[in-house]
Amino acid sequence: MEKLSRTELRKKIMTILYQINVYQKNKVSYQVEDMIKEVCEIENEFVKDMVYGVITYQNEIDEIANKYLKNWTIDRLGNTDQAILRMGIYELKYTDTPPIVVINEATRLAKDYSDDDVRKMINAALDAYYHDKIDA
Repeated sequence: MEKLSRTELRKKIMTILYQINVYQKNKVSYQVEDMIKEVCEIENEFVKDMVYGVITYQNEIDEIANKYLKNWTIDRLGNTDQAILRMGIYELKYTDTPPIVVINEATRLAKDYSDDDVRKMINAALDAYYHDKIDA
């Protein structure tokens, strides 16, 4: 089994978070573990850490998102966009991944899966949050 790059893993994480979001909105019960297995054929700590991390800290992450989205709120974004932004904020706040990598990866995902305006919003929100964090 070939080892997936972090970029490919982030795409899987985005898919899992998207699915969880849809289930939550529609009040469908699910097991996080099953959602991960469905998307990821192999056990992967990075995927697990990110998915469980985003779920665990979702309220804090959404507060940060709402603070940095200009005249917008995260719940107004599409499910995919929410997944990308939450993943980016989580990774900036709770992991050692270099911020430039986090922002570039989120922007790349948004370029592939979101429209241009949303991609710019995600990029701007992550960038502003990162700069406030280093200035704090």
